[in-house]
Amino acid sequence: MKTVLLETDLPLPMFIRGKVRDTYDLGSHLLLVATDRISAFDVVLPNGIPLKGHVLNRLSSFWFRRTGEIIPNHMTEAIDDVHSLDSYLPAEKRFAYPLNLRGRSMVAKKVKRIPVECVIRGYISGSAWAEYKEHGTVSGNPMPEGLKESQELEQPIYTPTTKAETGHDMPITNAEIIRLIGMRTALEIEEKSLALYNYAREYAINKGIIIADTKFEFGIDNGRLILIDEILTPDSSRFWDAGQYKPGKSQESFDKQPVRDWLTASGWNKEPPGPELPQDVIEATTKRYMQAYEKITGRQLAILDNP
Repeated sequence: MKTVLLETDLPLPMFIRGKVRDTYDLGSHLLLVATDRISAFDVVLPNGIPLKGHVLNRLSSFWFRRTGEIIPNHMTEAIDDVHSLDSYLPAEKRFAYPLNLRGRSMVAKKVKRIPVECVIRGYISGSAWAEYKEHGTVSGNPMPEGLKESQELEQPIYTPTTKAETGHDMPITNAEIIRLIGMRTALEIEEKSLALYNYAREYAINKGIIIADTKFEFGIDNGRLILIDEILTPDSSRFWDAGQYKPGKSQESFDKQPVRDWLTASGWNKEPPGPELPQDVIEATTKRYMQAYEKITGRQLAILDNP
């Protein structure tokens, strides 16, 4: 039975506990631990998805290493040896590090976060498709007539949203972003987001994966823009099987789709608390996360939870 990590309880100051990641304060750095928690419809569910945290952390570190020439990022190191944490803590604050930190955690620089989620869409799907069907727009911007669901767009589009601490992220205009962070930074986050997406899309299609859309987050490190958070994972992106792709309908994704489908069919009202997931849905979801990792990286996921 694969172990599931739902919560961490480290003797370190908690910086923030998100829906999936627990982030601890190391002083000048942060320790980001990707748990196996899963959320759907903005509710964290009682079950975890085994190995999900490993996939999220390993894919992010994989992409951070590959995209460093496009833009620097906040990752200092991915934790494969827990004793490497000694270098970030004074002797009196070191402790017996849990082995389950291996493979699912990374140390990152502590920087000032820009409160914008930079969403890039190369295909029209999800909420963008719903808006287009009703209004002929995406994020309020007019789109060509006659688009089909899941159709590839002529050029990727930038549809930023707010970075909400609670509730839903909301669309934000370029004018609002400029007022918030200034013209130069606003232009730079759009340029870098498109460059990252175009690089990743070209890489992934050669691995049989379509990246339909994704989101990036940025921070300011000593006056320079850097990439932060997670990148190009099944939680932050829509991955499709290129061999099964057919525009004109919804596509199956390498993500938590089995969870969303089961919850929708269950009649749950999408209010907390969420229902317990059946074992077959959990197993199907783990399989999809694993497939995403293995297709993109070309290697099997080595599990480091156990000694």
